[in-house]
Amino acid sequence: MPPRLSCTLILFFHPSSFFPHPWPMKRILLAGILGGIVMFIWNFIGHDLLPLGHAGIHEIPNEAAVLDAMKANIGENRGVYLFPGLGYGDNPTREQKSEGMKQIREKLANNPSGFLVYHPPGRQVAFGRLLGVEFATDLLESILVVFLLAQTRIDNFIGRVGFVFVAGILAAIATNIPYWNWYGFPKRYTVAYMVIQVVGFFCVGIVAGLVLRKSAPQTAQHI
Repeated sequence: MPPRLSCTLILFFHPSSFFPHPWPMKRILLAGILGGIVMFIWNFIGHDLLPLGHAGIHEIPNEAAVLDAMKANIGENRGVYLFPGLGYGDNPTREQKSEGMKQIREKLANNPSGFLVYHPPGRQVAFGRLLGVEFATDLLESILVVFLLAQTRIDNFIGRVGFVFVAGILAAIATNIPYWNWYGFPKRYTVAYMVIQVVGFFCVGIVAGLVLRKSAPQTAQHI
């Protein structure tokens, strides 16, 4: 291999190419793990101890009758349902889609509408597994955002917190705003869940800002 090409490849794949700051991988992982733990604790507080987790959510009046109607009409067909439907069924043609869209305004004006995630009778709820998935998700989010932070040249606490905070805003609007816009999710629900997500990332930013303190620059290696 030509010396110049070899030198270029070493520079490209050298850890310093991915981590401009002299933070060792162990410290980056530590910041991500601690941040994930803090985010998980905050999510528990936000969902279970504060009213944020229940904002915009209501129980169905005369629930038994509605559930019986669901069992009778949907049965074992789990899935996501929009109502009223466009009326063109599965695998519609372009013409059927166009005709359905023409009728939807009238249907919405004369019928209730909504977004339903349906599970047939017999669903098992294992809270241990649900909590485990939630913790793994929070941990992954935290590690990824700290990894992104490590790619920057931000060298002060406020800047690091601000970077993760903005990443949290991005994560919060990525799904919550489209669900509010297209599916009619309640505004209170949307705002509450965005607050939970943004505050969670803000907590990760504080942890990362403290753990990834400014380090002495490493000595450049000669190639």
